[in-house]
Amino acid sequence: MTPQDVITTSPKPADPTEPELVHHPLALSRRSRIKLWLMRWLMRPLIGRLFRASLPRLYKAQLQVSSMKCGDTVGLPVEYRLVGRSPGHVVGSLSASAPVVLWLHGGGFVMPAAPAQHLPMVARLSRELGGAGFLPDYRLAPQNPFPAALDDCELAYISLLDLGVPGERIVLGGDSAGGNLVFGLLQRIRRAGLPMPACAIPVSPVTEMGRGHTPPSRYRLSRRDPLLPIKSMAGLLQLYIQDRDTADPEISPLYMNCEGLPPLYFIASSNEILMDDSVLLAKRTAEAGVPTRCHIWPYLPHAFPLFASMFPEARAACDAMAVFARAQLDAASA
Repeated sequence: MTPQDVITTSPKPADPTEPELVHHPLALSRRSRIKLWLMRWLMRPLIGRLFRASLPRLYKAQLQVSSMKCGDTVGLPVEYRLVGRSPGHVVGSLSASAPVVLWLHGGGFVMPAAPAQHLPMVARLSRELGGAGFLPDYRLAPQNPFPAALDDCELAYISLLDLGVPGERIVLGGDSAGGNLVFGLLQRIRRAGLPMPACAIPVSPVTEMGRGHTPPSRYRLSRRDPLLPIKSMAGLLQLYIQDRDTADPEISPLYMNCEGLPPLYFIASSNEILMDDSVLLAKRTAEAGVPTRCHIWPYLPHAFPLFASMFPEARAACDAMAVFARAQLDAASA
């Protein structure tokens, strides 16, 4: 059975070791189709050039991204501050009695959180859950290669626990490279014997870092993906991994021990080269007895919940994230 076959199966498999895999129907508006076309011909080449840029240009781009204007945070205040010894953006007011969305941002391990995309999404999710959000400002490659980013994400989680936030009140999420860090962090939490979060939401995670040409969706969808240029992926990952063993489960979570993880909700697009990164790991976590959902949405770009202001069709996925997280928080409280 191929990953493409898997995503068309029943959302309620008879085998409890199979993940809930759903291929969503979606009607895309003409305006959204035009935006996808522009993204493919404008943004994808720009990203490709960025990831091949010289170090001075890359550092300049990091500054430009971090200084972007913040998007609509639905009335929640945003402050860059230290949580314990962990710096980052706090959305809303952190409290030990309210849920906290700990979001690990993407950006290919070399870009900081994008205020125009990451902060609005985390704000909406935090508001729906009646809590706050924290986006740790982890160190970036190539200045700080693996494991610096993962070390910082671990510190952020411990800082929330030290603040008095129970693990079962934490919703862990991450997009793209941040989705990779989600699974690295879960392994660290398990190894240290810390309380697990209520759930985890990996959005378009990269889970295989040793083979730029596989999983299969990387070559099958390389021409269709409107955002990610496959030709730049190997060089980008090298900036983060450098001389490390790419089979290390903290680098390639596809090969991790999946036992004991909290409930998982994978989200990816059937139009992105990283689709199978989600599908294959979702199958492994379900086989290990972890409650797993893997929802695949058509047409939309990589990490599309970040682009809900650009693509109205992505808002349904954001709503689904909130529903899932609320159910897991309620279950943990019960």
